[in-house]
Amino acid sequence: MPEVGVRVDVEVTVNGVVRRARVEPRLTLADFLRTHCQLTGTHLGCEHGVCGACTVLVDGDAVRSCLVLAVQADGGEVTTVEGMASPDGELSPVQQAFRDNHALQCGFCTPGFVVSMTAFLRDNPDPTDEEIRDGLSGTLCRCTGYQGILKAVRAVADANRERR
Repeated sequence: MPEVGVRVDVEVTVNGVVRRARVEPRLTLADFLRTHCQLTGTHLGCEHGVCGACTVLVDGDAVRSCLVLAVQADGGEVTTVEGMASPDGELSPVQQAFRDNHALQCGFCTPGFVVSMTAFLRDNPDPTDEEIRDGLSGTLCRCTGYQGILKAVRAVADANRERR
């Protein structure tokens, strides 16, 4: 067990920007993003990996940032919900679909859904509704009843199919 007060250097590329900090080894990636990077779009709901609100991409994989230590992401690339839109502010296809299909309600779970569905649709660009429901199961929503969210993901999948 590390000594109290011990800190380690981490370097993480977050949304294309290299971020360096000296942190306690037990600091979660979620807290690193929120406190050291001032990126508060990564929400903390349960801090036990159950709700999915803190989902980010680490080296392209969707992970719950409350379960990953910042030191584990050292040298890696992290994309948060803030990094989903283009530099000029144009929303990503998933973000736009959530907006267009009223999948936002209170918005607390939205960052987790947007990030996880971005990775899901990258890996499965033309999913069935059953596959979408399974993909959505990793993030909890207490407001929408999931219908708008399902519709938004379906809209992106349909657009993917039309582009091929």
